[in-house]
Amino acid sequence: MESQRQHNPTAEPTCTKASCFFCTMINEPDPSIRKVKISKFFKEMPLRDDQEHILALSGLWRIAMTQTDDPEFPSLGIFECMAKLIRKSINDRDWLLKGQNIYIPYYAAHIVGSYTMSKVQFAEKAVKSGVILPLMELLRGKISWVEQRVAVRALCHLASHEKTFEAIAVHEMELIELAMKIASTCLNEVYDKFIGVRDSNRLKYHSELLTRGLGVLEIENRKAEEWATQLQCWSLYLLNCFACKERSLNLICNNKFLQDLCGMWGGLAYRSSPAGIGLIRTLCQTKTGRRNVSDLKEIMQSICSLSRSSDDWQYTAIDCLLLILKDSETRYNAMDIAAPVLVDLVELGGTAGRSKVGDTITQAILKDYHMIKYGNLKLKSKRAEQALGEIWDLKVERKKREKLISNQQVGERKLLACKLKKDGNQRFWSGEIEKAVMKYSEALNSCPIRMRKERVVLYSNRAQCHLLLRNPEAAISDATRALCLSSAANPHGKSLWRRSQAYDMEGLGRESLMDCLAFVSDCLNSENSNKRTKIPYYAARMINKQMNATWIFSSAKLKRYNQHKGKVEESDDHHQVDHVIKMMKMKRKEKSGPDIPAIVEEEHLVDERWKRKLEKPGGKKMTALMEMGHISKRLCALEIRGEKNMIIDDGVQSTMPE
Repeated sequence: MESQRQHNPTAEPTCTKASCFFCTMINEPDPSIRKVKISKFFKEMPLRDDQEHILALSGLWRIAMTQTDDPEFPSLGIFECMAKLIRKSINDRDWLLKGQNIYIPYYAAHIVGSYTMSKVQFAEKAVKSGVILPLMELLRGKISWVEQRVAVRALCHLASHEKTFEAIAVHEMELIELAMKIASTCLNEVYDKFIGVRDSNRLKYHSELLTRGLGVLEIENRKAEEWATQLQCWSLYLLNCFACKERSLNLICNNKFLQDLCGMWGGLAYRSSPAGIGLIRTLCQTKTGRRNVSDLKEIMQSICSLSRSSDDWQYTAIDCLLLILKDSETRYNAMDIAAPVLVDLVELGGTAGRSKVGDTITQAILKDYHMIKYGNLKLKSKRAEQALGEIWDLKVERKKREKLISNQQVGERKLLACKLKKDGNQRFWSGEIEKAVMKYSEALNSCPIRMRKERVVLYSNRAQCHLLLRNPEAAISDATRALCLSSAANPHGKSLWRRSQAYDMEGLGRESLMDCLAFVSDCLNSENSNKRTKIPYYAARMINKQMNATWIFSSAKLKRYNQHKGKVEESDDHHQVDHVIKMMKMKRKEKSGPDIPAIVEEEHLVDERWKRKLEKPGGKKMTALMEMGHISKRLCALEIRGEKNMIIDDGVQSTMPE
């Protein structure tokens, strides 16, 4: 009998562990028997208390990630199995904390989300299998933010299919409230519970999931930042699914949430997501959304800044403004803020399959200009009226005039513009910056519209003058006009850098960072660049500064610091004796340094690590530069590792006109 079992390939295996799932997958040659065994495994898995469940789940997770369209497992009951496992994890705390069971709800929810990503048939099967309620429990935060991330991802996939949306919409009110709350608070939660915690005190299973067992702190922190961003972006996408169908708009268009929405972006780790601006555009496609967005000055200013930046979602911001301006109910409410910005974009070219965007902007903004110019229609802002007049003169009147002049006259105007530009350069060199601005302005008025390259230089030079005059708004305007005239594939590098500086003056870190990154990219891709590509040290400093300013956890870090500071002050108010004792202790510790918050200590430890690295051969030069604050630590690391293709230019920042 034993010998017959050894030679019978269809005999039941003697092993009863969950790892036999792999034995079935690999060793069972008969497809029908294999399916029966896998189906049986899915039914029995939630009923068994086996410490090797995680082995089978990790294998299923890999299969679900790589073979999302394979119907085998969805047809054999994988969704019922995952739903039961999640439910068991939530209801049986002792079982969850036993062995490696803590990993099970994460993998189970991830598997559901992977299979329902693109196949509506799988999504329908998942809904019928009862996955929504267990996923809702994870979304409510019954375990942790890590499980929330995969739960909202799975729910988003279910909500994105027409045939399964209504099943999700049964929980509409709660889902909207949860998604808004998570989007607004998840970064603070991840910082408080993971990033801001010493690595030795972090939850071990979180660290293991983030690094896949590698245990490298740098990878751990980077992945945590990426996952936190994804949690926020998936929450926004879930709201977007309802907003697209004009559901719960009054709830989503909460003023406080809309103001928070402006600051929600994927960061450098997740730039592929439209994040907050994507939801704003969806809202702007509805009458309720347009009314609420146009009523909030902060949102309009944020959209306008994004529309004049190098951000990947610049055109999405422009779409938002155009949607608002095309609505007669919101047009004049938004015109005062939008017109002075859009005047800089009327010569923007087309990209990504779009026609000339500048022409679209011109048509939308001059729609009823005749009523302003010749009728009784008045705008609240004189600045907006002047912007409309400037657009009318540039795109209508001036084009008509230049069509009538001869080629000889065009040449004469070009020569005059060159002479005025040289005069402006001389004024600039002599320190007469205001007079240089006047000369560049005269040159722009004389230069024919078709002379795009000459106008790029004139606008850029005038932007430099505005920077020196500490007029960042005017510098942003002129630099944007120069960039609109240059090609999207080969933008004007100096204008990118000058606009980055201007945005820095305005305190707009995200826009400054994106322009600076585009400037560095232009330096690296320059046709005239040498093999040893040089990155100006001032650009490296700007990137370092803005990366710190726009770090997704910067507000959470500041909030914790202020809370810590507030607790100390409150304690001092109520316990004056303790205050005296603390002051005495501080005097005793003057040589060793005062007490500082934990987060600052962590930065201090990082600096110590860098000092040890810089003590290595070749590190002295970098140490000197770092002490001067000239370069970022990341660029130091490139130099220390010997990556000579990217070195720091030790020259000075160029402020010269062209």
